[in-house]
Amino acid sequence: MTETYKGDAYCVKCKEKRDFEGHVVVSESGRRMAKGKCSVCGTTLNRILGKA
Repeated sequence: MTETYKGDAYCVKCKEKRDFEGHVVVSESGRRMAKGKCSVCGTTLNRILGKA
C-alpha cells in the first residue's frame, strides 16, 4: 500500500501555492517527498516531507 499526501505545494510555473494530492516516495538521499500534479497547469509538484 502506497502512502498518499494531501496538502499544498508551490507551483513554479503558476508562481502560487496550489493544493494537490500525490504519492509519497523516498529519494536517493533518504528524504520523503510528495509528488503530484498542479490542478491548473499540470506541472509536477514536489514537497519535501522529511527523513524516512
